[in-house]
Amino acid sequence: MNFRDPDFLINHMRQILGFYDPIVVDPSGGFYQNYLDNGERFDPGFRQLVSSTRMIFNYAMAGRFFNRDDYLNNARHGLDYLERVHWRDDHQLYAWTLRDHEPEDLTQQAYGYAFVLLAYAACRKAGILNDNSDLERTYNLLEQRFWQPDHGLYADELSADGTLSPYRGQNANMHLCEAMIAAFEASGDAKYLERAKVLAHNIAVRQADLTDGLIWEHFTPDFGIDWDYNKSDPKNLYRPWGFQPGHQTEWTKLLLMLHRHDPQDTHIDRARRLFDRAWDAAWDTEHRGLVYGFDPQGHWCDDEKYFWVQAESFAAAALLRQATEDNRYWQRYDDLWQYSWDHFVDHQYGAWYRVLYRDNRKVSNEKSAAGAKCDYHTLGACLEVLRVQGIDSL
Repeated sequence: MNFRDPDFLINHMRQILGFYDPIVVDPSGGFYQNYLDNGERFDPGFRQLVSSTRMIFNYAMAGRFFNRDDYLNNARHGLDYLERVHWRDDHQLYAWTLRDHEPEDLTQQAYGYAFVLLAYAACRKAGILNDNSDLERTYNLLEQRFWQPDHGLYADELSADGTLSPYRGQNANMHLCEAMIAAFEASGDAKYLERAKVLAHNIAVRQADLTDGLIWEHFTPDFGIDWDYNKSDPKNLYRPWGFQPGHQTEWTKLLLMLHRHDPQDTHIDRARRLFDRAWDAAWDTEHRGLVYGFDPQGHWCDDEKYFWVQAESFAAAALLRQATEDNRYWQRYDDLWQYSWDHFVDHQYGAWYRVLYRDNRKVSNEKSAAGAKCDYHTLGACLEVLRVQGIDSL
């Protein structure tokens, strides 16, 4: 199998989308978000903001890439739900979770706003939106609610009554960097690129240099290192303890995406170091694949395998090969793909499994779950590798 072949990647994207296409649209609004491996739905009334917006991204980007009106219409359907149901005009807030189209949790998460911005950027790039006003409005909400100018980073969480949580973290800032790059590419407005550059430097350089060059997840209110946050919960879905190999490689990807627009040797050097150290610490030489987390001494604290870690890492490897011309990164890319093809890709029903034990047994038969997975990572990684090969659409 030639995993670098554009035809392979394009066909694989079709296979991923083919799992969702017949079952994803809820005629009463938005997207169903919870599926078993065979496509059977569970908990159909539960929705979460990140999955709602990531599905918009999936269909907007796929609609643009494949030039398919049905995919663009799916994105419009999701966008309508975002603006009519997730957005609560009476409170001027986004519902973090919904139950049967009614708000369940109105906590405001910068992580969620990152994907609102990404969804709008994808829709702008796909021609679903005709101007930049929605990007601008989301940027301004982030500025008002989360931006910490003294630290050059975003806070994480605001209660429905407007109380800012003391928690600070890298994950929301990472996805806001991703969204800012997408907003720049969709709009041409340089302020998004400038903000992405600030976020990348302040997390992947300034903060990482506080922890021996690797990116720690959790910080104190003044962005000092919080070594103990969730120490007893290394498997936490959004805020796991430990160094996350997938986030080192995801920052590799983002630094090299920034390098396209702002070529800097420092982007390449930092990206390479993050990837190489994550690989050396987390590649499982016995069962293959990258494990989920390791502690400050380099010992694994979570040896399960997550789909998104493999996907973000193969995209990062392809970008590193492009930036450095070092063929070792094609080997890393091939190793990740072969492992994923053997164990994560569902060759019967389509899409990827979500989590595997270290020995590659499935943890559950839940393929996708609200807030946890909708194959945005896998689709996005394929699109990024195709872009490395000069293919932006069919």
